[in-house]
Amino acid sequence: MRAALLTEYRKLVSTRFWWILLIVMAGYLAFLAAVIAFSVNAETGDGGAPGVPAASGVEAATIVYSLVNAIGYVFPLVIGSLAMTSELRHGTITQSLLVEPRRGVLLAAKLLAAVPLGLLYGVVACLAVVLGGAPVLALVGDGAFLGDGDVLQVLAYGALVTVVWAVIGVAFGALVTNQVAAIVVIIAVTQLVEPIARVGLASVDALAGAAAYLPGAAADAVIGASFFASMGSAEVLSRGAGIAVLLTYAAVLAVLARWTTLRRDLG
Repeated sequence: MRAALLTEYRKLVSTRFWWILLIVMAGYLAFLAAVIAFSVNAETGDGGAPGVPAASGVEAATIVYSLVNAIGYVFPLVIGSLAMTSELRHGTITQSLLVEPRRGVLLAAKLLAAVPLGLLYGVVACLAVVLGGAPVLALVGDGAFLGDGDVLQVLAYGALVTVVWAVIGVAFGALVTNQVAAIVVIIAVTQLVEPIARVGLASVDALAGAAAYLPGAAADAVIGASFFASMGSAEVLSRGAGIAVLLTYAAVLAVLARWTTLRRDLG
């Protein structure tokens, strides 16, 4: 298992794509954090009447820093999905199975190999939202609150949740297998389908509870802050329930991949 794990990790970091995507993620999140930090502190009112900021203090800071998950989770999902889809696309899966013929072990090695890379993405994502959002929060808001325990907790859990996203990405890529299709689905779901679903479900009383079980909402529960909840979306689960939901997504996808993709002839 140790040899398989080391091999799979080397595969993930042997190309330039992982660090190119890392740089893109950092720039994207830093920009969005600055924009959202300004937006939540902008005064709003009816007509020309004086208004009040949409959020202030620690609340504004946690909304900005929660972008690590609310927007940034697409990146670890994509990089994780490449663990299997790249092998199938380039035909290297045969060699991998010759080295490690136990398919369950191979999948487990790929899942675990994504953990350190996911943690790196999480740390960089947190640094990006701080570098982009903190100066704006200090300039137009009540401060960046980087010494506040609640804010530091949001950042710490944000980095840890990114690890889980990378693992989920591996499981999803092992299930879908087609690299282009996997990436398109990930982008569509994270940037369009789930955000719309969370807002839409929250607007219907009978369905509002279901929104909390969507993967992004579960991750918000773990982090302890939610950009979507700040817009009046559905409430999130408890931290423990959020962790359980996320791990369930990872486990279900991995099991499905093991009993579909990894049961057929991949040569």
